[in-house]
Amino acid sequence: MPDSPEQNKPKVSVQDLHKSFGKQTVLDGLNLAAGRSETLAVLGRSGTGKSVLLKLIVGLQQPDSGCIQIDGQEVTGLDMDGLNAVRKKIGFLFQQAALYDSLTVAQNVDFVLSRHTDSPEGERKNRVQDLLKSVGLEKDLDKMPSDISGGMQKRVGLARALALDPEILLLDEPTAGLDPITAAEIGQLILKLKAERNLTSVVVTHDVHGARTFADRVILLRDGRVAIEGNFDELQNSDDPFVKHFLKDAA
Repeated sequence: MPDSPEQNKPKVSVQDLHKSFGKQTVLDGLNLAAGRSETLAVLGRSGTGKSVLLKLIVGLQQPDSGCIQIDGQEVTGLDMDGLNAVRKKIGFLFQQAALYDSLTVAQNVDFVLSRHTDSPEGERKNRVQDLLKSVGLEKDLDKMPSDISGGMQKRVGLARALALDPEILLLDEPTAGLDPITAAEIGQLILKLKAERNLTSVVVTHDVHGARTFADRVILLRDGRVAIEGNFDELQNSDDPFVKHFLKDAA
């Protein structure tokens, strides 16, 4: 059967997005879209607005102009109630995992459930155990964030991002600061979660090798706009000097 018009709509769409901080222009007419069940990697040098893009999508910051649509719904300018309703569709993994130091691993994941659901404590406990098992941390529930590695902290952050069964996952530098083996494990986990949950993911990363593994499509930013998009073969075959230098520097 052919896909319905609804299925053909992108899950995340950004059109002519502009964002500046003072005199510094970060995004300058950015356009991109992430389809259903697609993992889109957004690459670019430091300061090119990659992390800002994710914060704009989830409503942590507001654009100067442009459109952001989630499932066809315009989200810029929504009031807090409308924004919170949209955010329930979105899981966000912050660059530094952003765990609460005074809470255990399990309590960090439960924080989202206790705040945004009416589930009784027993159900939440089972849900937390399942979430941590899905990221390979079922034996670490009672540990504190300071007692686990950076890679494990990223996994806890990922479990927390998945707590409300989001349809969209936004990942900000999920492999930053990790050794190559741990970074590869996170990449495989992104693939596993996509296969199990049919998620649409937008992954901001410097990790070209990782993105090659888990991304369906790649966008490279330059001067606040898309320099090139496509799969890795298309990037590698590009004659654009900027693209060539970026891939060479990242090798």
